Amino acid sequence: MQVQTSDGSEAITGRHGRRRRGRPRTVALAAALAVALTASCSWGTAPDGDGASAPTASAPAAPVSPAVQAPPPASVVTGDDVQAALTTSSTLLASAPVAVLAPGGDTAATLTAASAAVAVGAPVLLTADGADVAGELDRLGATHVLTVGGVPADALPDGTVVVAVAPGADADALAAATGATFGAPVPVAAGDEAAAVRALEGPEPAVLLADDAPAADPAATASAAPGGGATAAATTPTGTADTLPATAPVTAAGVVALADGPVPPAAAATLRALGVAVLDVPGGDPRATSATVQAVASADPTAVIAYGDTFGTAELLAARVATARTGVELPGGGQLVFPAVAGQPGKKYVALYGTPGSGALGVLGEQDVPATIARAEQHAAPYRGLTADTVVPAVEIIATIASSGPEADGSYSRKRPVEDLRPLVEAAGAAGQYVVLDLQPGRQDFVAQAQAYADLLALPHVGLALDPEWRLAPDQVHLRQIGSVGIDEVNATAAWLAGFTRERGLPQKMFVLHQFSLRMITERERLDTSHDELAPLIHVDGQGSQPAKAGTWATLRNGAPQVHWGWKNFYDEDVPMLDPAQTYQVQPVPDLVTYQ
Repeated sequence: MQVQTSDGSEAITGRHGRRRRGRPRTVALAAALAVALTASCSWGTAPDGDGASAPTASAPAAPVSPAVQAPPPASVVTGDDVQAALTTSSTLLASAPVAVLAPGGDTAATLTAASAAVAVGAPVLLTADGADVAGELDRLGATHVLTVGGVPADALPDGTVVVAVAPGADADALAAATGATFGAPVPVAAGDEAAAVRALEGPEPAVLLADDAPAADPAATASAAPGGGATAAATTPTGTADTLPATAPVTAAGVVALADGPVPPAAAATLRALGVAVLDVPGGDPRATSATVQAVASADPTAVIAYGDTFGTAELLAARVATARTGVELPGGGQLVFPAVAGQPGKKYVALYGTPGSGALGVLGEQDVPATIARAEQHAAPYRGLTADTVVPAVEIIATIASSGPEADGSYSRKRPVEDLRPLVEAAGAAGQYVVLDLQPGRQDFVAQAQAYADLLALPHVGLALDPEWRLAPDQVHLRQIGSVGIDEVNATAAWLAGFTRERGLPQKMFVLHQFSLRMITERERLDTSHDELAPLIHVDGQGSQPAKAGTWATLRNGAPQVHWGWKNFYDEDVPMLDPAQTYQVQPVPDLVTYQ
């Protein structure tokens, strides 16, 4: 219904009976307006008793809905609020007959737009110089747009039907414009906008109001419409209407959003409009803490959309999410060997070294399996009072043992059968202890030996150690020289282990390199530390007097690649052996301490 007002403009009475001022219509807009009016009610004619036509009401038009699309397994959204809103829309939606538009940088308008979008199930886009909002609306096939505030008309495709409200509009004004129902007003303090939008829930969302913004002026609606007020220079022809067509929100099933910090409010509004849950992932790695691993595993997403630079590339994030979805955690929690999240404890490890059934090779083999598990815990316990990090007991098992003879395969390396090691490996896992398999390969290469223990490395709590002291050249034998390995073989082993871990969605694995001489790993500076699936660590195995050990520690750290560090305490060879407090006075504090 249209009524002429005292100032000569048209006042349009919506279906809620509230009169709102509109700008004068022109004949050029009549066709577009007719489309908007028929969206809520259609009239036809039927013959009366005399054969004449009489008006008759037809059924209301069916509600319109957006169509979600199958996004890639992982998407990473960066950039400002305007770009984040565009990317969120283009990632999640195939089409949207209704959209909500607000000026970029206008907090009050964005909050109003967010409430409206969640109510009607529509995306929110923000206008700004250089932002192709019209292109996105055209891709979405948007026929109706709710504008909030001074939106330039050239942000809209030709023929778009516009319903306009002012920033800070109250529940009645929003209901009249959208046909939806709203909850109570919620003032939002500066800085809390992202959290407030994220908390919106349909089908009756709260009306968010900027705490420091003036109350909406009903007369502002006219200037808020494209072509009015400050935007009069815009040239794109549009139609105007009083109310959006009826809508039926849809859910982006299987999609979960990840956030390291606040999600830009307009993007968050689109997420909430599509029923997408948001999970907090401090540091950007969903594997880092038990809380994030279990949240992702519980959500079991088919796709994630992440907000923040810390998430890395989409490919990296997809692999991390695939691991987190398993819900399998490492001893000490989470899926990272050495997590580094602000406000969360890291991890340190204390291990027994040796091989089961042989006390000659280290303290690990001096007792049976249950006693070994108990002894590992006893060694770790004193360290817990020395650090805020989680201290994890561990066992480092010599899986292949350097031998004085060539063995049947000529390798000078005696391989412990997998089934001989499995009882200790599984008992450690059941007790919440980490396991490292140590390789002394003789004349065989590290890659081949690692592959022989794939059944054990497939367990989530099992990592790998390379012992170059016992890596022989074809003409060498043990104990006549210190063995060594070239960096290419080390990197090849790391690459195999990383791929093995990634393909199985396993938690990160500790990758240990034993060393007490620089000659043991040639060209160590080329160590590949880029594998996200591995936590590389150089374990300093020097023995003897403490000044000598300190000298070895300093020498090996000089010019080293970016790795974690391990320290070994020898019961019989160290003079004297450091106690736990003294061990943690070594700088940097060792991440792995082993006892032999």
